[in-house]
Amino acid sequence: MEIKALRTGHVGLNVTDLDRSLPFYLRVFGFQVQAEGEEPGRRWAFLGRDGQLVLTLWQQSDAAFATRAAGLHHLSFQVESVDEVKAAERVLRELGAGFAHDGVVPHGEGVSSGGIFFTDPDGIRLEIYAPTGADTAPAPSGAAPTCGFF
Repeated sequence: MEIKALRTGHVGLNVTDLDRSLPFYLRVFGFQVQAEGEEPGRRWAFLGRDGQLVLTLWQQSDAAFATRAAGLHHLSFQVESVDEVKAAERVLRELGAGFAHDGVVPHGEGVSSGGIFFTDPDGIRLEIYAPTGADTAPAPSGAAPTCGFF
């Protein structure tokens, strides 16, 4: 059988503390909890928007995200406008999130798309970007992809 159409489904992330991560993702991304579960030694939450599952959080880690280990590099979310990126940045600053760059930056020199690059409570690298409007700042990595080097 040949695959005719393919798109990314939901993404699952391991977290160390669901009580800390869940409010972060709900507030920053406006997700709704679609399901939650708890059994001895296991907790999880399914998060989505508009009835669509987007992200699952699994409390099953005992250490922060390891940027030098093979696996997830970063998780990126696209929004419609730079104004939405800036609104998310304000929320993240209120939450004390760590940022790789100061403010909205383009994906590369001469590129209009770009956004913010930050970490969640476990150090998981995240991005919120818009397809246009980010070309007012210099690209932090020059011609190299900004999202690849943070």
